[in-house]
Amino acid sequence: ITQEQFILASQSLHLQRPGSDAVYSVGLYGWRKRGLYFFLLLLLVTMIVNLALTVWIIKVMNFSVDSLLFFRSEKNVTLNARNNQGQLTGQLTVGPEAVEAQCQRLEVRSRDGGRLLFTADEEEVIMTTEKFTITGTEGAVFGHSVETPLIQARASEDLKLESPTRTLTIEAPRGVEVSAAKGPLKVSSRKDLQLESTEGEILLDANTIQLVTLPVGIYTASPSQASQEQAIYEVCVCPSGKIYLSPAESSSTCQVMSNICLWS
Repeated sequence: ITQEQFILASQSLHLQRPGSDAVYSVGLYGWRKRGLYFFLLLLLVTMIVNLALTVWIIKVMNFSVDSLLFFRSEKNVTLNARNNQGQLTGQLTVGPEAVEAQCQRLEVRSRDGGRLLFTADEEEVIMTTEKFTITGTEGAVFGHSVETPLIQARASEDLKLESPTRTLTIEAPRGVEVSAAKGPLKVSSRKDLQLESTEGEILLDANTIQLVTLPVGIYTASPSQASQEQAIYEVCVCPSGKIYLSPAESSSTCQVMSNICLWS
């Protein structure tokens, strides 16, 4: 193609723009541009300062997803629970002298939350644990009655029921049973020991029944001489119920030794 043909072809393909179209330049110039740059710089500085403060607070307060959350206060720490109306429904206060909880019902559950271990309300306190241990040297003090079907000591340890200054009473409308399956049963008293049955009997059932340190009626003036010579005695009972021993002979000697009854 010749140069003249190229020029003519180029002129025929050239499109003429309408004379009414205007060209406008869009952009920010002058103080608006400087203001935008200043705003972006200020926003960047604010973000950096906030990030730095957040990192500093986390470091100072020891916040971590793998550690415990601590609340510290010079006086006390109080946690409040409110309903949707703003009314106080529960409160837990940890102070220097006591921990106080105010709520309608206090519950303590197991680690998985399925088993109820302790509950308390205005009417009663319930403990559902398998074992309740009191390790204080003075034990537990109850101002009123305690209801339980079983009082049992630990394995290889003794169980002691004691009233240091007053009486100890055990009552049951259908009977009281005291037994020692593998050892002796000892009942001692500083003063009188009274066995009383208003309607039934007092039954002593054993292979051997011993009544030691009973008064002994003797013929001789020396009790030691009588104990060496006499091996068999007769059990005698005074009208007052006092029991004493009398030397056994072919016939009863209780009447002869009845002067012991005068001492009772």
